[in-house]
Amino acid sequence: MTQTNDTNRQLVLAERPKGEPTEDTLRLETSAVPEPGEGQMLLRTLYLSLDPYMRGRMSDAPSYAAPVEIGGVMVGGTVAEVVTSNVEGFEGGDLVLSFNGWQDYALSDGQGLQKLGGIDHPSWALGILGMPGFTAWAGLMEIGQPKKGETIAVAAATGPVGATVGQIGKILGCRVVGIAGGAEKCAYAVDELGFDACIDHKADDFADRLKDACPDGVDVYFENVGGRVFDAILPLLNANARVPLCGLVSQYNATALPEGPDRMGWLMGQILRKKITMRGFIIFDDFGHLYPDFAKQMQQWVESGQVKYREEVIDGLESAPEAFIGLLKGENFGKRVIRISDK
Repeated sequence: MTQTNDTNRQLVLAERPKGEPTEDTLRLETSAVPEPGEGQMLLRTLYLSLDPYMRGRMSDAPSYAAPVEIGGVMVGGTVAEVVTSNVEGFEGGDLVLSFNGWQDYALSDGQGLQKLGGIDHPSWALGILGMPGFTAWAGLMEIGQPKKGETIAVAAATGPVGATVGQIGKILGCRVVGIAGGAEKCAYAVDELGFDACIDHKADDFADRLKDACPDGVDVYFENVGGRVFDAILPLLNANARVPLCGLVSQYNATALPEGPDRMGWLMGQILRKKITMRGFIIFDDFGHLYPDFAKQMQQWVESGQVKYREEVIDGLESAPEAFIGLLKGENFGKRVIRISDK
């Protein structure tokens, strides 16, 4: 079923997943397209962003943001077109960066919307020019604070955040070592993005290869993954290393603590002896005031070709659940976006 003018398709949370989301986690519902009232406008979703944080919103465990309620529309960043507007400053045909979630239509009072005037690739507002790009830029610059000649390591190196972190690192004159899943992704990081090296975390001798690629240790580690990747990185961190903690995608579907000995003492000892700075962050909560600076700089880098961007577009709202499950497994190659309508 494609997007129509008289039906609003919505993917709602049917149940809280235990472990990996399944085809039963979300349910497709239909309703009439809502009518905007006074001070409201109707938005039609064109593109939906898929991001790992959405797994956390499916859970009701304590977090930095409220969970999606059972029966509620799944949350998500979107690019949308204004259909009709009773809001000053917006009119039909405007493109906006919005937060419609996993549905065709939504009402808005204009709060939190950003107009997308003159953008050649509107969907890029969900990636390199939006939240993922901003996450990479602010996390690296504000927490990582890289200096010329230092070594930066980044996990999920060909994802929308990791790829941007590595390219910024090269612009700043750093040695950049990526970590990715598979030979194709690693080759892309080196040959296309300009990384100095990229190590396949699926390799049996992954830890040894990573050590060889970082002969002078690691000064900044941008963490997106956790698990065995972090286990391999930790011994390589130099004194006064900085670790921006962006995500832990390897743990998002976990239902229990990992098996094995308690390694907390080892971790805390490394942090203490090496004087490591490790900081988690929520991008707009912590660095939202820096967004204009990011937008200006990243636009320049993209236009000049200093930063390259890979986008994986999948058609159809009905494709979103399966595409999201694959995202959590690392099947994406670049930023994964759902194209709901290109009209």
